[in-house]
Amino acid sequence: MDVSVTDTPMDQLAEALGAEMEAVNALIRERMASRHAPRIPEVTAHLVEAGGKRLRPMLTLAAARLCGYGGPYHVHLAATVEFIHTATLLHDDVVDESSQRRGRPTANLLWDNKSSVLVGDYLLARAFQLMTETGVMRVLEILSNASAVISEGEVLQLTAARDLSTDEDIYLQVIRGKTAALFSAATEVGAVIAGAPPERVQALFDYGDALGIAFQIADDLLDYGGTTAAIGKNTGDDFRERKLTLPVIKAIALATPEERSFWQRTIERGDQQEGDLAKALEIMARHGTLAASRDDALHWADRARQALKPLPDHPLRPILSDLADFVVARLS
Repeated sequence: MDVSVTDTPMDQLAEALGAEMEAVNALIRERMASRHAPRIPEVTAHLVEAGGKRLRPMLTLAAARLCGYGGPYHVHLAATVEFIHTATLLHDDVVDESSQRRGRPTANLLWDNKSSVLVGDYLLARAFQLMTETGVMRVLEILSNASAVISEGEVLQLTAARDLSTDEDIYLQVIRGKTAALFSAATEVGAVIAGAPPERVQALFDYGDALGIAFQIADDLLDYGGTTAAIGKNTGDDFRERKLTLPVIKAIALATPEERSFWQRTIERGDQQEGDLAKALEIMARHGTLAASRDDALHWADRARQALKPLPDHPLRPILSDLADFVVARLS
């Protein structure tokens, strides 16, 4: 495998899995078609073709190959994972009333909320059709459980949002649902379809879980310090949408009475004024919560790397290890 040293782990993974990813993309295009409702492929293509990295399906392919799989069904599972992911993005943008995704207008803005919700439902149905084609019941269990956990995480986020009593344990439960559940399912099903022994299946589940948590903490941190181009949404959106992410939760736990009043006004009541985002950043800097959250992301990235130890030597293993560093390197 001849890869340049300047390539990122994502690039290396994409190159190593090139032929299989082409098969995944072809299957996605085939299954997102609809003979009777042309809006379905229109809405789906807007998101699927928007230049996403396809990280989750690549994790499924990598896990299957690392475990020695030689059959065709890892492609079905990779497409399944991407459909579930795309469906959740369509639904999330409606719930969050978002206007930008991956640097482009969201589907709900270009079409409407009804189209986004219904097309998301269609993609979930397609995902379940694809996974049944493998004929492996354990795969159905893993992906259907992950779908339930994702929905549960989103509902928990709704109830926890704007509630200053939300603590780090609840935050971890939310991001484990909304992000890590699909990462861990993606890696786990790759191992299961390959018939890997239980300790390797567990190792790949643990890797995906820790990688997903590191990825989401990094994403939440970038909202307070990344560029719009880097994160694909407007910097400060989480604050404007009154989302309680890790650096804010840490700041609230350390807040003075005056700072707590600020958080009550801006997050709980939604009374936001000019300069409030800058003040929020100043408070977080004062208490070191952005740095502390970055340390948490690095901790989870290290856990992901450690999880790979029981796996066999394989050219993909060091790439997956480097990927754990890469998802938090965006914070440097």
